[in-house]
Amino acid sequence: MGIPPRTDRLHPRMAVLLPVLIATAVLTVLLATGLGPVSVSPATTAKVLASRLPVIGSSIPHTWEQLDENIVLGLRLPRVCLGLVVGASLAVCGVTMQALVRNNLADPFILGVSSGAAAFATLGMLFGVFSFLGTYALSISAFLGAGITIIFVYVISRVNGRINITQLLLSGVATSMIMDGVTSIIKLSAPNALGLHNAEFWMSGSLAGAKWAYLKLPLLVLLGCMAFLMVNYRGLNLLLLGDESAGALGVNVSRLQKALVLAASLMAGVTIAVSGTIGFVGLMVPHFTRLLVGGDHRRVLPVSALLGGILVVWVDVAARMLIAPEELPVGVLTAVIGGPIFIWMLKKSYRR
Repeated sequence: MGIPPRTDRLHPRMAVLLPVLIATAVLTVLLATGLGPVSVSPATTAKVLASRLPVIGSSIPHTWEQLDENIVLGLRLPRVCLGLVVGASLAVCGVTMQALVRNNLADPFILGVSSGAAAFATLGMLFGVFSFLGTYALSISAFLGAGITIIFVYVISRVNGRINITQLLLSGVATSMIMDGVTSIIKLSAPNALGLHNAEFWMSGSLAGAKWAYLKLPLLVLLGCMAFLMVNYRGLNLLLLGDESAGALGVNVSRLQKALVLAASLMAGVTIAVSGTIGFVGLMVPHFTRLLVGGDHRRVLPVSALLGGILVVWVDVAARMLIAPEELPVGVLTAVIGGPIFIWMLKKSYRR
């Protein structure tokens, strides 16, 4: 008998796919940074960005206008970078939750996590309830809302010590409706119209007003959670076999599930705090990633992160150009695109 093939060998597509996605992400930064109501050519964008590099920056001739530099470095680049981080976080959060509940139709919105984060964040924005938390009050309040919601859904969906998938999805939908109702009550009680307008626009999902300061916390959370998930990719794979099978193969199921709940809450809460509610990215991207590279989470996680970041950046470009000089919320466009795709995925799962 021959030696069985190793199941952890790198997928042959990854050697090509990862460099292509990384190159696409770099090209996306160059192109998307220059696109908008006032366009900057890719060549000028590349020169402006190259001029800030530590080694070769001083050798780049200054042939651009100061306005172009202000647009690229002050307005567009932080927005594009935030889009990459937000998209990657939402996609990785979707992968995490789908592994947790063993269902490819799970994402932060379907399970009510985003609604919980939005409710707590809105409460903080309009009434300053979490202002004592300081600079990161919005991020921490959104994280608390996401964490409380996902723990609640997770607890009530367990039957005889196991997650009941049907009950999980129904509990998520019900919890999402409850949190949406709470958010509506908070908005109706808003003390002023300006605060209500800002909260409404934020809840629709937008990268407008992105600043370099907004990138630090989401990026740190993404890198930390990504590192943890990559280290535990075998456990994520085994969870798909069921709790008993994963436990028999050496996985501490309870501890891993709790860690996944924490990671998903962190990513969802921090991401929603800086971008509002951008739906369907955590649902669509992991699904298409598995079509490309299979179900091994060692491949799914990095590819999902890159695809999610690229997708959100280009949807944001469309949002600011479709009705320029006005712009649409990114969450509106992802809903319009993601809704039909979700229906298709749902029908496909029932056919199986």
